Amino acid sequence: MNDAQALKFRRLGMLTICAVYFVILVGGIVRASGAGMGCPDWPTCFGQWIPPTSEAQLPANYHEIYAQRGYENTQFNPVKTWTEYTNRLVGVTIGFLIFLTAWSSRIYLKTDKPVFYLAVTAFLLVGFQGWLGSTVVASNLKPLMITIHMAVALVIVALLIYTITRSQRETFARIDLAVLPAKFKTVLLVVIAMTLLQIVMGSQVREAVDFIAHEHAYIDRQFWREDFPIIFYVHRSFSSLILFTNAWLVWRLFQNVDKKHPLVRAGFLLFALIVTAILAGVSLDRLGMPAVAQPIHLLMANLILGTQFFMWMALRYSTRK
Repeated sequence: MNDAQALKFRRLGMLTICAVYFVILVGGIVRASGAGMGCPDWPTCFGQWIPPTSEAQLPANYHEIYAQRGYENTQFNPVKTWTEYTNRLVGVTIGFLIFLTAWSSRIYLKTDKPVFYLAVTAFLLVGFQGWLGSTVVASNLKPLMITIHMAVALVIVALLIYTITRSQRETFARIDLAVLPAKFKTVLLVVIAMTLLQIVMGSQVREAVDFIAHEHAYIDRQFWREDFPIIFYVHRSFSSLILFTNAWLVWRLFQNVDKKHPLVRAGFLLFALIVTAILAGVSLDRLGMPAVAQPIHLLMANLILGTQFFMWMALRYSTRK
């Protein structure tokens, strides 16, 4: 293995991670806009590999056709159809990217076999995620299935971050982080657990919002807040604890580590992501559930967890001389 091959692998892996986050964003847009059933079948869309652009391109009795399949309220909407179709195209692109990442990881078979096995596992999980996506459509967008679909996406991202970070463990091993408090790593683990708990609560809130949105036919967003469950207020209050705990981590890094260190940069990114997530959450709470804020809030939550996981992995491979 040479340095050029390793660099190519890492760049490809980072591109794949960015693509996964992009599909999470697109998925959030699909969910917020109510476009999840924009394509009522899978893998085709209204029976076509390239979806129609107007209702005139569909059979005159397509309502009856899909009613017999269990989708009684199927109504063609070109915007929603192409939003969902774009989501599928991005998912297919990720499949190709992660295959190339797994193929490129074979250079580690002689030096660090787990890197190869992790990349292959991520590739297999993407295949499972594709099947799960078809199950989500078949279930007529049951909230539990959507949440499981999102959880698998988180696992895929974590595996990719683990793979790319491990491939550079010799670089991180040369970094001395003895200047940090001994409890820093423990606090980071607690923070990751808190973020996971916050995401679980957020998933419950999203399931409730999905039901409320359906009841309001995805209009009159300013009235949705009146029906929010108690878990929403717990989720909202818990964000303050997450903000201050993460701020402590970032402050410790800023105080004790060189400002150009990857962990310090990750810390600044982490804090910016948390502030953005909170602002998006505030807009959802106070500005009548603007559709644009929902996917941003979801993406920020996933990016926060990914950044924290990278920091923990980097700390695992660093030294304390």
